[in-house]
Amino acid sequence: MTTRATFPLLPALAVLFILVGGIACTPPNAPKTEQILPKETQSVTQTNHVKPVVYQVFTRLFGNTKTTNKPWGSREENGVGKMSDFTDEALMGIRELGVSHIWYTGIPHHALVADYTEYGISLDDPDVIKGRAGSPYAVKDYYSVNPDLADDPAKRMEEFEALVERTHKHGMKVLIDIVPNHVARQYESLGKPEGVEDFGAGDDTTVEYARNNNFYYIPGQDFKVPVSTNGYQPLGGDTAPRLDGEFDESPAKWTGNGSRLAQPNINDWYETVKVNYGLRPDGTYDFPTLPQEYRKKGLAEHHAFWQGKDLPDSWYKFEHIVHFWLDKGVDGFRFDMAEMVPVEFWSFLNSSIKQKNPEAFLLAEVYNPSLFRDYLHLGKMDYLYDKVDFYDSLKWVIQGHGSTDALERIQSEVRDIEQHMLHFLENHDEQRIASPDFAGDMHKGKPMLVVSALISRSPTMLYFGQEVGEDGSEEPGFGDPTRTSIFDYMGVPAHQRWMNDGKFDGGQLSDEEKALREFYIKVMNIAAFHPAMAGEYLSLHSANKATSGYTDKYFAFTRFTLEDRLIVVNNFTTEPMQTTLTIPAAVVSQLQLRPGENTMKDLLTNTDFSLLVTNGVGELALNLSGLQSVVLEIN
Repeated sequence: MTTRATFPLLPALAVLFILVGGIACTPPNAPKTEQILPKETQSVTQTNHVKPVVYQVFTRLFGNTKTTNKPWGSREENGVGKMSDFTDEALMGIRELGVSHIWYTGIPHHALVADYTEYGISLDDPDVIKGRAGSPYAVKDYYSVNPDLADDPAKRMEEFEALVERTHKHGMKVLIDIVPNHVARQYESLGKPEGVEDFGAGDDTTVEYARNNNFYYIPGQDFKVPVSTNGYQPLGGDTAPRLDGEFDESPAKWTGNGSRLAQPNINDWYETVKVNYGLRPDGTYDFPTLPQEYRKKGLAEHHAFWQGKDLPDSWYKFEHIVHFWLDKGVDGFRFDMAEMVPVEFWSFLNSSIKQKNPEAFLLAEVYNPSLFRDYLHLGKMDYLYDKVDFYDSLKWVIQGHGSTDALERIQSEVRDIEQHMLHFLENHDEQRIASPDFAGDMHKGKPMLVVSALISRSPTMLYFGQEVGEDGSEEPGFGDPTRTSIFDYMGVPAHQRWMNDGKFDGGQLSDEEKALREFYIKVMNIAAFHPAMAGEYLSLHSANKATSGYTDKYFAFTRFTLEDRLIVVNNFTTEPMQTTLTIPAAVVSQLQLRPGENTMKDLLTNTDFSLLVTNGVGELALNLSGLQSVVLEIN
């Protein structure tokens, strides 16, 4: 992690905090504005990003053209996407959204019901698999690729390497998942290099815990398959080899979410087993802890700290795994449920990764705000999910029971780490915006996108299909609608209309869906490439709460450098917004607005606006339609 740099500010900034409740932060090693890009909104072929844009694809679903969508449908019935579906045309379509990194979800080989025994792969037991296609977070072989994704399963690793090469050719980098907290109950690696042992192969299973055991055990008890109380049946009641209500595991292991029961609850992560990192069952550590001064030390010092120390076996296993994938051309990782693994392990692993690839992109799923700084400063993560509080607050606003006041507060609370807090509106764990349980309308995501993507220097993440209004309404089998299934074979209808039978030209989209995608392209290219995105954030919200016509369902802020200035205003309601936005004197000074008329252009609609400065205070007359945002570039 790089030390925070100092960005030149005008003297009034301290007063400005008091007047408008704004914050100002600077990205590490912020480039000079004139060296980034010209002022105009950039073309979709631009490659020098001001900040990262991540596009998450569920690899198994992305290229599937079948529209059957039978609940619990087989691979043959419902279809499955392949790595080869990421053609030049598909990758160019992704790149149009300003994308710098593609997160290919579901690459490592995970437990699934399909029969690949002809390739030497053992049958998995459906009693401990969720869905028919299986969860990508129950990894069975960390040194191989999900065979479902390959045209020729015998060459699945070669096909992945070709996917990496194609992605790089189109100017984007590759992320995959690493799931350090748990693995599939039936972990068995065919692809492991010589000298590598499987997880658990050398464990002493007679004890609950030993430091170098990879798993925790329940001695004297056999594993029992969970029993459903609501009529759930694996595979929806279908038959399959090994589906008999039993799974041979003796002694039983702790379940991935920490359950210590030999028969986990049906709502536990029963398809997985928890990995041991030297954390004793009583919560005490069986490994060296980092001195607090390491919060301020760099990656090289963190790496040096761990050299020569005797560490738990699981630490070394995962270090070998990430280096294996880096050697395959992977450019970074999304770490699943990182806060369930000790932060010292992350210092060890991430400093090792950065020794090999200093530019590696390291994103962690951490939900507890009290741990954010631990995982950034001690764990050496690059980025964390900003779900709690930012995503949650945006969702509550659009659902009508939250206030935009929270957004201003949150940005103030994370002002020291805002560039590390990745923003998103959808991912594989969350409801689709257009689903009835979220917003019920794809258009309601538009002001959310503008705020999420433009408010800070943090990366923005999109989930495939989000940009065309996918609503997640399919009945998948395991799980409920509103989220696109991660457990079953499915087609994703709105996304399939953009795919247009593999042309990836949007040929089957409705006019409304096409317009939404164009809106996403405009917003995300501003987020990715506009020079102001490397600059400061100041809220205009508090300064306007007493302004006639301005409510807590609107949100206004500015992003600026010394040369590039944007004012962003958002209407989260479906009703017209008529108000005159006040720009306080301190902000007028910071933006170097001229007395009299200042002309502006909305980068979303190419419409001209005028901001009038009188006696040092600015006024901006606005008449926005429902759910409209403006991104006003000051000329």
